[in-house]
Amino acid sequence: MSTLTISDLHVSVETDQGPREILRGVDLVINSGETHAVMGPNGSGKSTLAYTIAGHPKYTVTQGSIDFDGQNVLEMSVDERARAGIFLAMQYPVEIPGVAVSNFLRTAKTAIDGEAPPIRTWVKDVKQSMSDMRMDPSFGERNVNEGFSGGEKKRHEIVQLDLLKPKMAVLDETDSGLDVDALRIVSEGVNRVKEETGLGVLLITHYTRILRYIKPDFVHVFVNGRIAEEGGPALADRLEAEGYDRFTETTDA
Repeated sequence: MSTLTISDLHVSVETDQGPREILRGVDLVINSGETHAVMGPNGSGKSTLAYTIAGHPKYTVTQGSIDFDGQNVLEMSVDERARAGIFLAMQYPVEIPGVAVSNFLRTAKTAIDGEAPPIRTWVKDVKQSMSDMRMDPSFGERNVNEGFSGGEKKRHEIVQLDLLKPKMAVLDETDSGLDVDALRIVSEGVNRVKEETGLGVLLITHYTRILRYIKPDFVHVFVNGRIAEEGGPALADRLEAEGYDRFTETTDA
């Protein structure tokens, strides 16, 4: 059992006008096998939470803590967080010219496990994972995300999730830019990895459509850098019907 514990988290970012606080006291606990959906209007701090967990240097923690299995995450480097079992699927996966997907995946796996995977079984695993995500094996010889469509980039993120087998996955708007078929394939991939490994999932999304495929155990509504409401799957259905107006109106009042 792994647990990610976020306590009274305050995060700011530097702007031309000085530091601006984005997260204003977030409390959240995610255990293995749980899926937590974080929803909310644009600019509410959802992606800031994801990148702070992963260790993006743009964001400064001014108060609070993040602990993972008893370790202080905020004292870890980005690669130490990854080796501990924290995985981030980015909203906009970056291109890495000159680095083939196959080399990238094997290097990442070696860094995570501390030893290189046996080449014969590794090649088989990569091909199977790509096949599961409806990716042609030829993608393995292409540069990382270079020339990939939005859907192909997101599928590649889930291939990484499958092969690296983290304990906790943070998925930052994985549904962004996906058509219906790609959304289904990506969601099935996440569900498959969760079923096989029991990982915990923090799913950040603006819309409810991905929740038709990835069923959340808990739903958290982010507004103005805080969790404004929490509940079960029924809360997502209510957001689909009503939107976020009742939260933003309260905030503006």
